[in-house]
Amino acid sequence: MAADPSPTAPPPPAAEPWIVCHTKPRCEKKFAALMVAEHFEHYLPLVLSVRRYQHQTKRFTKPLFPGYVFARAPIETRSRIFQQDLLARVITVAHEELFLRQLADVKAIVASGLELSVHPLLTRGRRVRVTGGPLHGVEGFVDDPAHPKGIVVSMDVLQQGLLVRVPIENLQPLP
Repeated sequence: MAADPSPTAPPPPAAEPWIVCHTKPRCEKKFAALMVAEHFEHYLPLVLSVRRYQHQTKRFTKPLFPGYVFARAPIETRSRIFQQDLLARVITVAHEELFLRQLADVKAIVASGLELSVHPLLTRGRRVRVTGGPLHGVEGFVDDPAHPKGIVVSMDVLQQGLLVRVPIENLQPLP
């Protein structure tokens, strides 16, 4: 029996994995321009910001996530982007399918033009510090971010805690 003479096509090359590029301070737009020059796929979500000064109003775009640009760059040519001294580090994307869904959501939200703001992701049990109001500096644990009632401040010696209502914008996640 003769072998099949039809040539088999090589498998298509796998798409490069997405990475999160943590730029040096205020270098996001310069890094995005570098990605354009290198013809690398990337996304830098920008939002409109308005500043009112005494005699004028300034409008400009700023990064939605300061310090971060999402990119897809071939591994063998990534060294070119490191040579520009714009990056602090590169974060690999562990779950690309989830990342791409979330990135699509971010793109839709930014394109909608709706007012938005970035908040830290607070999960139950996350240690936080209060950054404003009469409890400034108090540390505790997030009670339930789905139905935020506040934070629990521990009194370990009594094995009890105090549940205090605190606005989410006054909470800073701790490492």
